[in-house]
Amino acid sequence: MALTLDLDALSAKDRYKLLTAVVIPRPIAWVTTVNAEGLVNAAPFSFFNVFGQDPALVILGLERRDGAAKDTERNIDATGEFVVNIPVAEDVEAMVGTAAAYPPDQSETEALGLELAPSLKVAPPRLAKAAVAIECERMMALSLSAERSIMLGRAVGLASRDGLIDSETMYVNWNGDYPIARLFGDRYGRIEDMERHMIPQPK
Repeated sequence: MALTLDLDALSAKDRYKLLTAVVIPRPIAWVTTVNAEGLVNAAPFSFFNVFGQDPALVILGLERRDGAAKDTERNIDATGEFVVNIPVAEDVEAMVGTAAAYPPDQSETEALGLELAPSLKVAPPRLAKAAVAIECERMMALSLSAERSIMLGRAVGLASRDGLIDSETMYVNWNGDYPIARLFGDRYGRIEDMERHMIPQPK
């Protein structure tokens, strides 16, 4: 007999625990923003994906603290811009470090010594060592509860490490060093491990 659950009857905490454990793996957006004073913020989000190409649409699920927007959301609302950096396995420690509760007047990138590089079309810098960085302009935001907002951005620029993208064909070769994925709890997955057991699409 299959287990059936009424999600409306569960607490928000249990719904989060359940849904984030069954919807896996999830890509991670390591987002950089700047505030009005130019201070750089960095934070990871696993409620993230791309949702189209015309416009090139990026969606973030931004968690709030006690109903109030956190730095990333405030900065995007104030400046209208953000950068989605895509982390790989070697970035996990630094990425998790940026998830700590830093005060608004302290930069995670400065505190952790993360090197920055200028973006092409937006003011927030990218993380210099990120495999890929997607520059985005804010389109709109939806606030469906005090707990989280949904941010929609238009991707307007992209930077990648040397050799990742063929500029003529747009072919992407991760060469075995893939982005990491969020699993459940504090676990992350390496797509390198999944590659060994990839299931080809039926013809």
